[in-house]
Amino acid sequence: MGVGTTLLGVGLMVGALGIPSQAGYAGIGPNFLPWVLAVALVACGLLLTRHALSGGYRAMEAPSGAEHANWRGFAWVSAALLLNAALITTIGFVLSCALCFALTVHGLRGAQSDAPRGLRPWLTGLAIGVAIAAPVYWMFTKLLSIRLPGLTSTGWI
Repeated sequence: MGVGTTLLGVGLMVGALGIPSQAGYAGIGPNFLPWVLAVALVACGLLLTRHALSGGYRAMEAPSGAEHANWRGFAWVSAALLLNAALITTIGFVLSCALCFALTVHGLRGAQSDAPRGLRPWLTGLAIGVAIAAPVYWMFTKLLSIRLPGLTSTGWI
C-alpha cells in the first residue's frame, strides 16, 4: 500500500508538470492543487512504507468485529458510487450526490447492530445529502462559473 501510494503521488507529480503554472487573479495557478495532492500522497506513501517496514500497526489490537469484512456495507457504498456516476447527468449533481450520501450512510450504518431502521434514516440521509451537495453545486456554478450537471437549466438545482 505504501509503495503504491508513493507511486501514485509520483505519477500525479509527473502529470502536474504538464499543467501550466501561470497564476490567475488570486496568485495561484491551475497546477497548485495537483502539486499539493501529489506531495501529500508521496508523504503518506512514505509513512505507510515506514510503518510497514518497522512493524507499525501490526502490534495494535484489532477492534472487535474487525476480523470479518462487512461485505454488505461494501456493496451499499459501491452501489452508491456507481449510481452517482450513472445518474449525475440524468437527475443532476445535487440529487445524485444526495442519493449517494444516503446509500453510503445506510451501508455504513449496517455495520452497527443498533442502527436505526425504517424510512426516517433514509429521509434524513437524503436531506443531509441535499444540504451538503446544494451549496457545493451553487459554489461551483455561481461563484466559480464551473458547469456541473443540473436538474434544470437555471443553475440553481
